[in-house]
Amino acid sequence: MSNSYAQPILRTVDLSEGLRIAERLLGIADLSDLEVDFDVRITSADSLAAVLDVLPDAEWWAEGGRGGSSRRGDDPLASLPIRLRSWAEAPESVEPFLQAAGDTPAAVRWDFSAWPEVPELGLGVGGSRGAFLTLCVHARDLDLEEPASDHTVFVHVKQVEAERAPWLAAQVGMRVIGDLVMAPY
Repeated sequence: MSNSYAQPILRTVDLSEGLRIAERLLGIADLSDLEVDFDVRITSADSLAAVLDVLPDAEWWAEGGRGGSSRRGDDPLASLPIRLRSWAEAPESVEPFLQAAGDTPAAVRWDFSAWPEVPELGLGVGGSRGAFLTLCVHARDLDLEEPASDHTVFVHVKQVEAERAPWLAAQVGMRVIGDLVMAPY
């Protein structure tokens, strides 16, 4: 299975603006099979408690080459800092997750069936590893390694359909603002 490629289309300090753009993009997508994935870097006990309250069954592992993980049954509090992920969550869990994450670097990735076809670019329906949308909060990158005070919206496409990203951005009054990069998962 190949990775998608993502391109940023919005960077804002207003989280509600990022969510509005995400909602508008979702409005043109084929949302059958919609699910949401979460990723967060946790460094404090307060953040850990809040996120685990929303995602009690999430997987986690210690960062920095240390060995703690949910698979081993370790205590996440004793393993901070950790990376926590949860897959295939309901779309209704986005806002509670973002509230719980607070100012911690985190990402919400919407996974759905397809982007619309773009006949003027010779593109059919865009799906199968190329139909995602990610909102990174308090991070500039998909890996959550570049902390920021702002939030970034990325559209995901297949690498061979890179021209779909600027088209998607234009559909919501945006433009691409960075390079097309391979998504980490």
